[in-house]
Amino acid sequence: MDSLFIWKLILAFLVGGAGIALTTVAAERFGSKVGGFIGGLPSTSFLSFLFIGLAQGPLAAAEATTVFPLIQAIDVFFLVILGWLLNKGLKTALASSFFVWLVFAILTVLMQPHNFFLLIFLGLAIFVVAIFIFNKKFGYLTVGGEKIIYSPQQILGRAVFGGTIIFMAVLLSKIGGPVFGGIFSAFPAMFTSTMIISYRAKGINFARALVKPLTTTATVTCIIYGMGVRYFYPSLGLALGTIAAYSIAAASAWLTYKFLLNKI
Repeated sequence: MDSLFIWKLILAFLVGGAGIALTTVAAERFGSKVGGFIGGLPSTSFLSFLFIGLAQGPLAAAEATTVFPLIQAIDVFFLVILGWLLNKGLKTALASSFFVWLVFAILTVLMQPHNFFLLIFLGLAIFVVAIFIFNKKFGYLTVGGEKIIYSPQQILGRAVFGGTIIFMAVLLSKIGGPVFGGIFSAFPAMFTSTMIISYRAKGINFARALVKPLTTTATVTCIIYGMGVRYFYPSLGLALGTIAAYSIAAASAWLTYKFLLNKI
């Protein structure tokens, strides 16, 4: 296993774990919309494209964004199904949502679509349909925050748990071969970890209230981040391209939080 991939594993664990701990704590203290805003920021996609760029060059990373909008839409369906089925128990909800995600992810890898803008349109259409169905079923769920004091052990425990799931997803993307490697590189580890922690800490309604802000922010910001990588990496290089792509993604996340989440 090359040293660059080992660093990717370490950073995936640290960045992913910190992001999940921050998302769940923010959601509990400041409400589901704030938690969704933080949790929807590019994290695993940021690491994935960065390390592809380091290993194969900025052009290869830009090319890797082609299927990204559709994979993001599949991740949205995963989260919607997971939130929908939580009343059946966490294990049943996870198994069912992962099965649906796996089927669509395999089909995507096997078809290997190439039209980036068509995939953006398709990804956004899938997102709108998924959120419409979820709202029809559960209404416009939102949860306010509470003043909670956390011990360092509680926060560390969340970070370790979430980081481990992301670590395993990245590891499986390396050792699973070309097809399953491509599948697990897009596994919604951030969504999975956040939902498990939220469900266990605050219950079904709180976890379900995170579905809309998480999927909305993640869809908008991650697709914009993918577009930024696609166009900034070749022209600006890896370092400046990453800064530029993340800057516009963060700005879009703020606009999504301020305006779009009140209308969906």
